[in-house]
Amino acid sequence: MTDALEPLFLFGPGFSATALAKIWPGKVYGSVRSEQSLDKLKGSTMKPVRIDDVVSLKTAIEGAQLLVSVPPDQDGCPALRSLGDIAARAASVTYLSTTGEYGDLQGGWAMEWTSPNPQSARAERRVRAEQLWLNVDPRLKTVRLPGIYGPGRSAFERLKNGTARRIVKPGQVFSRCHVDDIARGVFALVQAGERGVFHLCDEAAAPPQDVITFAADLLGTTAPPEIAFEDAELSPMARSFYGECKRVSNAKVKAATGWRPLYPTYREGLRSIFDQMA
Repeated sequence: MTDALEPLFLFGPGFSATALAKIWPGKVYGSVRSEQSLDKLKGSTMKPVRIDDVVSLKTAIEGAQLLVSVPPDQDGCPALRSLGDIAARAASVTYLSTTGEYGDLQGGWAMEWTSPNPQSARAERRVRAEQLWLNVDPRLKTVRLPGIYGPGRSAFERLKNGTARRIVKPGQVFSRCHVDDIARGVFALVQAGERGVFHLCDEAAAPPQDVITFAADLLGTTAPPEIAFEDAELSPMARSFYGECKRVSNAKVKAATGWRPLYPTYREGLRSIFDQMA
């Protein structure tokens, strides 16, 4: 078991990492690379550490639980490039990855032992980044995530700003996870001292158009009209998402830690966000 009061170092204090920082009982450090990113941490509980300050990096990461949430680029993982040998000073490393690595399973189940079959450059980079981090720490916790949503980042915002679309592709489903469930799941994995690959997701993969309809009903507004996938004008990135259809299992993390999602479907998750908006 990990001492909950050990420090947490967030390399890439973004949406999911910030949610974890809010529930972490010990000291939390967040990486910053510019004055702009420094401003984003003002008012939070995180202590900023500049990635170009090697001395401060070594001090903050020594014995800390390291969470890496920045996406890889064409040259590899930015966090690993910045940290180098310093990463080995961490008590443990958790890497946030993506279930997009599995590619299209035609509605089938993605388990942690399912072989990656990346079908985009983004997913291929994730596979390589996971391996690089595994070389750094064989005890690596790799958390593969599906679609992430939460307050300020949900169907409600898209409905309000007019960008929501109900694109219908028969048989298409996506798994999702509320950001608070991600935070609680990562916390449970770190505290349990687990290693290996885990999924954090809800328990009801669903068609994307159903999510928009439910959110519109909560807002008391009319949902946008349905558009057949063949008729939708999509960016290459959006089209690649619709090219993959899978259901993601969370059985392994539940068995390993006792974690259960607070929001087992998008309905509970969206209703909670809606209640907070009121």
